[in-house]
Amino acid sequence: MSTEDSVLLADGFEDAFIGFAHPWQNQHVPTAIYDRKKCIKILMDRDKMTQEEAEDYFEFNVSGAYVGESTPIFVNPCTIKECQDWLDDI
Repeated sequence: MSTEDSVLLADGFEDAFIGFAHPWQNQHVPTAIYDRKKCIKILMDRDKMTQEEAEDYFEFNVSGAYVGESTPIFVNPCTIKECQDWLDDI
């Protein structure tokens, strides 16, 4: 992870970057947001991982790496309907 103008970015996941947020607990520093599915795809393509390997690696080494208040956010974009269906299944 690297900093650029006080924003913490996830190295190697530029194609998965989708924007910034200003979380209530840290409104003075924008937080980078990434598409989780695109990050997994990057690992599969770039590092020749299987989907399971990429997901395991990503969860432990990327999204699971807390590096302070500006730790990037990784989201699973979905429609409201998709999210409701997912919630109904858990």
